[in-house]
Amino acid sequence: MQNTKAYIMLICATLFWAGNFVIGKLAFLTNIPPMSLVFFRWSLVWIILLPFTFQEIIRSKEVILKNLPLLLFLALTSVGLFNSFTYLSLVHTQVINASLFNTAIPAIIILLCFLFKIEKTNKYQILGLIISTLGILSILTKLNLEIILSLNFNKGDLIMIGGVVSWGLYSSFLKKKKFTLPLLTLVHVLCTFGLIFIFPQFIYEFSQGQRIDFNINLFYILIFLALFPSIGSYYCWAGAVSIIGANRAGIFLSLIPLFSTIMAIYFYREQFQFFHLIGAILIILGLFLSNKEIKNA
Repeated sequence: MQNTKAYIMLICATLFWAGNFVIGKLAFLTNIPPMSLVFFRWSLVWIILLPFTFQEIIRSKEVILKNLPLLLFLALTSVGLFNSFTYLSLVHTQVINASLFNTAIPAIIILLCFLFKIEKTNKYQILGLIISTLGILSILTKLNLEIILSLNFNKGDLIMIGGVVSWGLYSSFLKKKKFTLPLLTLVHVLCTFGLIFIFPQFIYEFSQGQRIDFNINLFYILIFLALFPSIGSYYCWAGAVSIIGANRAGIFLSLIPLFSTIMAIYFYREQFQFFHLIGAILIILGLFLSNKEIKNA
């Protein structure tokens, strides 16, 4: 029952994050500067959560202070860096391209968990990761070998790699958390510390002459980003990792490019082709294999 709950939470988290890529691209197309979007997104999250969490934060101040280094690191890698890398990459690359790089996150999580002795890995996780990655490559290359042989990464793709590494670090070290905080309280704490790292990015962008226009379009974008990819996804992700671990949760991130592709097809009227179907089947197969338990291990 707990595993089923974790899987549902992971599907919701990845679906919301996939929407984050689509909305992030929309923000760029409507001239919303990326660092401004990150800053106002998390500022709104902070305001929304405050009435629900401030009493718990006060009660948990000793726990927060005792674990301050880890919390600051988690805030930096998730709120402070991942979002900035993501929105900045979408200025230079397509939605599907940016989301496809998330397939590298499970590999990084497995590698980091091994290096820092956070979790053990098994052969099914490795096999599932390989098959899921093949599924993403099917979508990325359109099953055309010439594309993969001549693939050149653009600036946006390289920036997104920074986001992938950041999220891998966040997910791996989240498992090292030995203290207990209610999930919404944890999200609010990470949001608070994350804003400390985001603010200098926002000020720098502002100093470069990039201004944000406050209009109804911005309002709708911020509401969506605050409620779903921010509060909803972080709540579901942290909860799922606490149940099934970072390695098994990480492989579900392969669903982000799958969902992003579907949404890009819907919103941008792209055609669903055979390579999309093959990629989707391989990703789902990889998810099942990676969550297969080894008996008597």
